[in-house]
Amino acid sequence: MEDSPSILSHISIGTNDFERAIAFYDQVLPTLGCKRIMEHPGAVAYGKQYPEFWVQTPIDGNPATVGNGTHFGFIAPTKDSVHAFYEAALAAGGMDEGAPGSRPDYGEPYYGCFVRDPDGHKIEASFWDMQLVHELYIDQPRPVENS
Repeated sequence: MEDSPSILSHISIGTNDFERAIAFYDQVLPTLGCKRIMEHPGAVAYGKQYPEFWVQTPIDGNPATVGNGTHFGFIAPTKDSVHAFYEAALAAGGMDEGAPGSRPDYGEPYYGCFVRDPDGHKIEASFWDMQLVHELYIDQPRPVENS
C-alpha cells in the first residue's frame, strides 16, 4: 500500500542569488513544517521527511529563469499556516500575488495565498479542508455510465 498522497518526487528551482534565496526559504518554509533536509554546494533541499523542494544555482552555469505560467504549491496544514506563510514571505522580501483567502474558482475546500520569491518564482500555500473534499468530491455517488 502506498503511503504518499503526492504524485511528485521533488521539484527544483533555480536562483541567481543563492544566499538570498536560501535566506528567503529558511524563513518561509518552517511556517509549513518544512526544514532543510540536504545540502550540497550551490543547492539546498527542503522537506518534512525527505528532499522534496530544491533551491539551487543552475547546474549548466547559465542564468536561472522564471517559467511563465508555472508556480509551486505547498501544502499548508491549517488556514493559520497559510497566513503565517504569506506574512513570512512578505517579510523576507517576497511580493504579494494574492492574499490569503478562499478562491471560489478552486472549490469550496480551498484556502490559500500566492507570493513571488525574490527570484520571481510564483509560490503558493494552500490548505484543503479534507472533510469538505470528501463530502463534495470523493464520497459522492458516481453516475453510472451506459455501455
